[in-house]
Amino acid sequence: MRTNYILIDYENVQPKTLASLKSDQPFKVYLFVGASQTKVNFEVVEAMQALGENAQYVKISGNGPNALDFHIAYYIGRLAASDANCFFHIISKDTGFDPLIAHLKVQKIYACRSKDVADIPILKAANSKTPTEKLELVLSNLRQRGAGRPRTVKTLSGTIESLFMKQLAAGELDGILAALKKGGHVVVDGAKVTYSL
Repeated sequence: MRTNYILIDYENVQPKTLASLKSDQPFKVYLFVGASQTKVNFEVVEAMQALGENAQYVKISGNGPNALDFHIAYYIGRLAASDANCFFHIISKDTGFDPLIAHLKVQKIYACRSKDVADIPILKAANSKTPTEKLELVLSNLRQRGAGRPRTVKTLSGTIESLFMKQLAAGELDGILAALKKGGHVVVDGAKVTYSL
């Protein structure tokens, strides 16, 4: 199973809680705290402690316009070199990370940026209850993939299963595929898939 690394730019985003991250899920959380920051929200600290060894604080060295961003980039490089089966979730409102993410994707390293922990696609999937919510999440994921969308029914099915951490109930995958076809979002020709998103 893919390890999801969550790197939080705490200078830029101060989540109220990390309670949606549970220690039984494949998450490793790095909370990057600025050199001059002196406080971290109690609920965040409590959730970090609950994650045990899967959580780490990183107090950055020095100040500067992008000092914390460079620390995050360094950790991504280090972690990507040691774990080939990973996905990086950068939690920041700073769009300056987007060129880095685009470069990582070219290197076949999975990464995305979210403005809040609750916006992480895998967590949204876990919290999606209705068929409509699940369909919207799949559509959003497919739109983000651009040219990297699955080209066959088999890989599309695997992509959807992975998005929901292989926890879809019996028949849900078929229901999502049917809704994608019915809505005109995908066209299936034999085993091939084309998109109209």
